[in-house]
Amino acid sequence: MKNRIVLSLCDYTGNIVEPWRQNGYECWIVDLKHPSGITEESGLVKVGADIRGWLPPRADYQIVFAAPPCTHLAVSGARWFTEKGLRSLIEGLQLVETCRLIAEWTEAPYMIENPVSTLSTYWRKPDFTFDPCDYGGYLNPPSDHYTKKTCLWTGHGFKMPPKRPVKPAKRSWIHLLPPSENRGDLRSATPLGFAWAVFEANKN
Repeated sequence: MKNRIVLSLCDYTGNIVEPWRQNGYECWIVDLKHPSGITEESGLVKVGADIRGWLPPRADYQIVFAAPPCTHLAVSGARWFTEKGLRSLIEGLQLVETCRLIAEWTEAPYMIENPVSTLSTYWRKPDFTFDPCDYGGYLNPPSDHYTKKTCLWTGHGFKMPPKRPVKPAKRSWIHLLPPSENRGDLRSATPLGFAWAVFEANKN
């Protein structure tokens, strides 16, 4: 088990790999916001790098996750697409394509995550969608009582976990977040209920 790497691309929080880390897997999270180079902290190997210029180590990978930035792709920001121009669109798509290429290269089960976005137009429709409240029952006590439709593009035998839903709150924390420097990180962090559900479904 310790020789198999769990790899997560464009991952600042490490939420999606937390169940794997707690169960003894070697977990690598790659993001530009980490300190430059490679550091180890709390059992996580953090890589501060742009994935477009980073080569993953040759290894036996258990599973691969990717959450490429949605800033230039999410339909919630469609009113700014024209103002941002083609350069932003190209950058967003390059990051997604790099995630896909790395995930395919590992030959491990993989999951690429994005909100409702233009990827359905430029790539293909997602394989699955979910809301965080669909998996809140995996936590003790149950949590993640909120909705935020998320799309998944998967491959190489990734298993979508069965749901354990909780009732969503009418006004949840994610809808009440005030503007701040880390607002985007908080909103995009993988819900822990879903993270544990994915672990339970794909650990073997």
